[in-house]
Amino acid sequence: MPEQPSLSTQETSADLENLSPSAKLVAKTLEYEGDSTQSKLAESTLLPQRTVRYALSQLEENDIVTSRISFVDARQQVYSLELGDGERIGTEA
Repeated sequence: MPEQPSLSTQETSADLENLSPSAKLVAKTLEYEGDSTQSKLAESTLLPQRTVRYALSQLEENDIVTSRISFVDARQQVYSLELGDGERIGTEA
């Protein structure tokens, strides 16, 4: 099994350092579980939907997370961790 990249790169760690605890939790959850929707992240982290939405907006502003439309349900966004070289971590949930 190939080794999966992690958030421990210096760039990403520095970006995460100044974010809220909820943003850090959402980022770690995406790292461990792979791509996910907002509702699945809320379920996994036990955070309220509103808190997850705010955390994702912080992560997107800092280019740590990217979003795309879900192929399964076009009404939802799928969130992925973004590596410095443009690669994503995980697979669509």
